[in-house]
Amino acid sequence: MPRKIDITVPSLTGRRAVVTGGSDGIGLRIATRLARAGADVVLPVRNLSKGEAAAAGIRDQIPGAEITLLPLDLSSLASVAGFGDSMREDGRPIHLLINNAGVMTPPDRQLTADGFELQFGTNHLGHFALVGQLLPLLRAGRARVTSQASIAANSGSIHWDDLNGEQSYSGARAYSQSKIAFGQFALELDRRSEEQGWGITSNLAHPGIAPTSLLAARPELERGQDTVSVRMIRWASARGILVGTPESAALPTLYAATSPDARRRALYGPRGIGHLGGAPAEQRLYSRLRSEEEAQRVWQVSEELTGARITGA
Repeated sequence: MPRKIDITVPSLTGRRAVVTGGSDGIGLRIATRLARAGADVVLPVRNLSKGEAAAAGIRDQIPGAEITLLPLDLSSLASVAGFGDSMREDGRPIHLLINNAGVMTPPDRQLTADGFELQFGTNHLGHFALVGQLLPLLRAGRARVTSQASIAANSGSIHWDDLNGEQSYSGARAYSQSKIAFGQFALELDRRSEEQGWGITSNLAHPGIAPTSLLAARPELERGQDTVSVRMIRWASARGILVGTPESAALPTLYAATSPDARRRALYGPRGIGHLGGAPAEQRLYSRLRSEEEAQRVWQVSEELTGARITGA
């Protein structure tokens, strides 16, 4: 049986948190813990019925929990803009933004509504545009932005001459690329905020390895059945062998987003063997994320591709 691991989440009463990908898996665990700590939680969801079920589940556990559902499909820049419009019209400051949503290794190359390779477009570009849409509210709340990285960002590279996998597609390679770009963006966001006085802090977390829906059967990704990998992960997780559980995998992000001791531009993940499972701890930044020059290039290219301009003006 897996060993119970937990952390203390400080009171978040009076604070507003936005959690992408919060309707299932690790994101749902994160959203539930934030609500339990008193946060007003916004769940941007692609599937409203799934989101309603998730919100109902949170309210069943936490009577009086403040949960707001809004539509958001990170694979559509128009949807990101619509979500941003709704949030800005509401006008309330955002204190926590957890960029958690993602897609992983569709077997065949797929495109977003805007023609980008699905993983690069969703995992990275969608969140880049989202931060641009929410920047005034993030500045008003002096927000902490925590972005969900992956151990996949510790391998591979950004294929600058083939960002969309048109010349050669590998699901795993495209996933690594999306997470490297996403991680570099998160670090560059903090540097620009610090230099230009936006008042935002940004850091990274990764969940290690745990049984979630990312590698499970996903008809929308043309994955008809669970992968061998996820079946092995479930087996190991149930026995407490190396990997984590969905509950423990949520802890690095919760720590990075809420702990007063969590540092800007730092990476948090499980401290166990291979950083696959265990209690959260700060970790050495992956080599692929250390180049400030490449991070600036990621930022520039992301602005060009999305049309988003993230400035403090």
